[in-house]
Amino acid sequence: MSHRIVSTDNAPSAIGPYSQAVVLPAGREVVFVAGQIPVVPETGEVLDGPLENQVHQVMRNLTAVLDAAGSDLERVVKTSIFLRTMDDFAAVNEVYAGYFGATPPARATVAVVGLPKDVRVEIEAIAYI
Repeated sequence: MSHRIVSTDNAPSAIGPYSQAVVLPAGREVVFVAGQIPVVPETGEVLDGPLENQVHQVMRNLTAVLDAAGSDLERVVKTSIFLRTMDDFAAVNEVYAGYFGATPPARATVAVVGLPKDVRVEIEAIAYI
């Protein structure tokens, strides 16, 4: 078993594509992925266009870093999503959910005053190798 999802009726249910908790067995290498924003690696520029396209770019960037570390999205146990406004919560959830299967990682989502390069979304992750 690589990791185990925790779910209990004694705490509030997840209100999005995430798990209440994830248990990772001891003895694993862990990778902490810095926050990724919708910058296109080939140009170094922020991706213009709809928020959904920007979230896809963030997830591509996150996937690339995980791959370089020897991991992947299936091994992500925790993410943090930073939004410029909670008005974007539903749109981000819709795209984000497509990247994780039936056992999504634990997650926190917060609205912040500002993000690098004035982007609307940033996502960081913790995964195992």
